[in-house]
Amino acid sequence: MESLLAAQEMPPQTARPQLPLLEVSESTSASSSASSPEQAAYDDADFFLEHRNDSQSSIGALSLRDMTVSPSQEREYRMSPISRLPPELLIGVFAKLGSTTDLKNCILVSKTWARNCVDLLWHRPLCNNWKNLANVVTSVGKPDSYFPYRDLVRRLNLSSLTDSVNDGTVTPFQWCKRIERLTLTGCKKLTDQGVMTLLDGSRSLLALDVTGLNSITDHTLLAVARNCGRLQGLNITECSRVTDESLVAVAENCRYLKRLKLNNCSLITDESITAVAKFCPAMLEIDLHNCKLVTSKSITDLLAHGRQLRELRVNHCRLITDQAFLDLPKSLSFESLRILDLTDCDQLHDEAVEKIIDTSPRLRNLVLAKCREVTDRSVMAITKLGKNLHYIHLGHCGNITDEAVIQLVKLCNRIRYIDLACCHRLTDASVQQLAQLPKLRRIGLVKCHNISDRSIIALAKSGVRRPTKAVAESLLERVHLSYCLHLTLGGIHALLNQCPKLTHLSLTGVAAFYMREDLLEFCREAPVEFTAHQRTVFCVFSGDGVNRLRNYLNTDPQSIYDTEGTMYDDREITDGDNDQQVASLMNMAGINDDEDGEEDPEAGEGSQFGGEAEGI
Repeated sequence: MESLLAAQEMPPQTARPQLPLLEVSESTSASSSASSPEQAAYDDADFFLEHRNDSQSSIGALSLRDMTVSPSQEREYRMSPISRLPPELLIGVFAKLGSTTDLKNCILVSKTWARNCVDLLWHRPLCNNWKNLANVVTSVGKPDSYFPYRDLVRRLNLSSLTDSVNDGTVTPFQWCKRIERLTLTGCKKLTDQGVMTLLDGSRSLLALDVTGLNSITDHTLLAVARNCGRLQGLNITECSRVTDESLVAVAENCRYLKRLKLNNCSLITDESITAVAKFCPAMLEIDLHNCKLVTSKSITDLLAHGRQLRELRVNHCRLITDQAFLDLPKSLSFESLRILDLTDCDQLHDEAVEKIIDTSPRLRNLVLAKCREVTDRSVMAITKLGKNLHYIHLGHCGNITDEAVIQLVKLCNRIRYIDLACCHRLTDASVQQLAQLPKLRRIGLVKCHNISDRSIIALAKSGVRRPTKAVAESLLERVHLSYCLHLTLGGIHALLNQCPKLTHLSLTGVAAFYMREDLLEFCREAPVEFTAHQRTVFCVFSGDGVNRLRNYLNTDPQSIYDTEGTMYDDREITDGDNDQQVASLMNMAGINDDEDGEEDPEAGEGSQFGGEAEGI
């Protein structure tokens, strides 16, 4: 220790020549390079690694960094252990903070904390109102700010301001050239000029969402093609003025594209989709909802080239036929495909469904709603998916019978969601089998007018048995039973009591409910666009309304059932009169089999599929 003190007291010109003399210790400590005097003199890597029991021969602390540390830094290192952490660990700690206020407070602690915290605070600046937006714009526009804020912005989301955003609003962000995600959803006043201002020079952009900007044209997408070569996600939903010219250019220049949404882009044809298939081999998700000009040829190309494709939605593309799948090479297999939506592709037949199942053995979500030509043969093919199948939508597939549904349940026992709306051939036998699905959470039986209380009682008794509970606990969350005319108050009461997780129950057109004023008190309001007749039969319970209905029925069941007897007697409806009553009810409500009825506002967002045929 005396030698170290002496070295520190020597003048600089005499201290350095002493270093070679220390090399004599190499023979005695050759096994430890960390204690090598030569390394310690010139390498400051061990500055934070000094151990409490270092030997006197170790001069690890005698680094140039140690000798030049300022008094204030020395006090900080001694008093604040967290300051010893490397920047990456400090950033990891700050990233766990839950609010921007906490991050702001951390920035004010010290310059060290500010340097490691400011990036997190400005990574995604909050622009949910005009006051916050004004603050962000002011900071970004300062040329002499302490931090280069314009370079710290990685994600910019102006969708909360929607209609108020115009080209002038986004102009201050033209200097933010390191934005990776740009979300302009619903900003309908934006034009090509405003969006192009943001895109010019944005080489780092990975995702662009301009949903609902129906004023933008090919000029915007051509700017994307010129500037955004690293783009991975593009959402131009409802950009109805975009054509093949610009989308082909995007496909040719943005070859890392993985997610593409073209919903309601009515001018898009096979030319665009074929270009995407050819130039974007990494494509994972593509949504062509209501692209009416897309035909089977481009779908075949897309599948043949997109071996990594996970989600394909071609709902309401009515030009797609069986050939889209039958023309695929026999050797192809799509192991990655998990979600396939073919809603309203009404030219598909059993042969196409069989081909789909053979080539996509790991499908999880399959939607064949309004594919009216499919029969039990298709359902039997679907049973090959086994435990992989979680979501199946067969609404309006009127040729399906009990036999197919029973087999489906036996072989695909992990189904969580099933919709069989308007499958008018189904009876209680199907529903009693469906009730045995242990993971069933949502079931749609709208207009299945052959089912009775026997089906409802079976659903009430369904569930998973827990070791701590004597009775099985049902997992059902949403049940759609509209226009199932044989249902009575007793069956629904049992369903409510046995399904504690139930949050949605639709009973539109069920006289035992819509004719009871005391029960309608717990029903939600009918949509404003409904006619007077539709409002008359509307009866949907959701959220807290389900709990209130359950509590009401449990308060004084005897008097409630007596009231029901005076209002409605299920025995008055005979089997022979059933079809006639269904028709008259639906005519009164202005609804026919080709309409979807009440839209379910929760289904589309949560399940990624529309709530067709499952609402009322």
